[in-house]
Amino acid sequence: MISFLISIGILVIGYFTYGKFMERVFGVDNNRDTPAIRLHDDVDFVPLPTWRIFLIQFLNIAGLGPIFGAIAGAMFGPSAFLWIVLGSIFAGAVHDYFSGMLSLRNDGLSISEVVGIYLGPKVKTMMRFFTVTLLIFVGTVFLVGPAKIIDGMTGNFWGVWIWVGIILVYYVLSTLLPIDKLIGKLYPIFGMAMLLMAVGLLVPLFFGDYQIPEIVPANIRNMTTNTEETPLFPILFVTIACGAISGFHATQSPLMARCIKNEKSGRRIFYGSMITEGIVALIWAAAAMTFFGDVTELNSAMNANNNNAAWAANEISLNMLGGVGGILALLGIVAAPITSGDTAFRSARLILSDVFKSDQNKLQNRLYVALPLFAIAFVLTQIDFGVIWRYFAWSNQTLATVVLWAITAHLIFENKLYWVTLVPALFMTMVCSTYILIAKEGFQLENNTAYLVGAVITLIIATLFWGYVAKRRNLNIVS
Repeated sequence: MISFLISIGILVIGYFTYGKFMERVFGVDNNRDTPAIRLHDDVDFVPLPTWRIFLIQFLNIAGLGPIFGAIAGAMFGPSAFLWIVLGSIFAGAVHDYFSGMLSLRNDGLSISEVVGIYLGPKVKTMMRFFTVTLLIFVGTVFLVGPAKIIDGMTGNFWGVWIWVGIILVYYVLSTLLPIDKLIGKLYPIFGMAMLLMAVGLLVPLFFGDYQIPEIVPANIRNMTTNTEETPLFPILFVTIACGAISGFHATQSPLMARCIKNEKSGRRIFYGSMITEGIVALIWAAAAMTFFGDVTELNSAMNANNNNAAWAANEISLNMLGGVGGILALLGIVAAPITSGDTAFRSARLILSDVFKSDQNKLQNRLYVALPLFAIAFVLTQIDFGVIWRYFAWSNQTLATVVLWAITAHLIFENKLYWVTLVPALFMTMVCSTYILIAKEGFQLENNTAYLVGAVITLIIATLFWGYVAKRRNLNIVS
């Protein structure tokens, strides 16, 4: 319990200290007009209150991530606490803050366009395809998944495809309507409910008969059942994504960058929402490690249920939260993925509108951009996503890595303290390269071989990056 409380305390202190430091590194300008003011269009560029933006951003980036990822990560033991805390403060929140603020400084541009500004047109083209594809996958899976859950809860009364149709209609509306009409009204409610769900778990954790394992040397090891197949590095650092660092966040931040009224709010919205998500992930990880008895029994229970984090989340909610557990579980397991799916489609629309320079003030133009996305998604619902979705975790962290390199380039070009993103960029490059070499969905290399090759790949990428930066700086000097 002591380690758990200290971990939460460090996250809070990190927001007020390192978050403030990042704000100074970036250099906020309170007198600078934001895109919400300067490009106000009553569709995507809409000034909103800071508290509302915070809750929308929190739910945008959270979804099921800090619940399912934290439960799966808890199978590794208290090492998960360390990754959540250190990852959130020094990687995830930094990634979210700078990606959001750079979008804010560049007229609310989507992350693919922001990356292109700092890493060049070739990377921009790659990022456009990569992010839109990723977002369509997210939207599609979070279209079918919730429909199946609701159908099961209602005793197959209507059938899965009726629910798919209903959710799809909601997705169309949330993607096309002005940000303040549907998302701006529903998301703060759902965001608050997710926070209450996490806070509710604290009561039994504090006053119930639960023993949260401490972060001591004996516990800082891989506690999974098969340590050879799931080595702590890099599997843990991909398993817990949204609770530490996630590339999906960078696709969501531009939505809120178009609604902020003052740059000073950026730390509360972008850095603060990631720290809040880290706290939620800590709570769920602690609940998972204790509810089933201990970490060993958590692994046994998960293995017996096909490592189904949704099952574990439902069991924890119903038993630890009592009567309201069922309602909150329904909200978390059904509403959370839906609210990730709708903003995934909205983000994809914004990326494509940036690519094709389409004026989104007109409903007709929004339809032209969005309807093909929904058509593709509906076709993809007919395909078994079992194999494709396994690549999402790696793709998500790879996206975060590219964004970190772009932020590092920005800081170098601006003669600012670039090591704050260079270090996490190098670390995540090693994580992503090693993961795809080890994982079943990758090359399945022997662990030590994968570590060596991953280190070589990281060195090559770092060398290419420095070569690009040096060349661009020289060109700027010449010009």
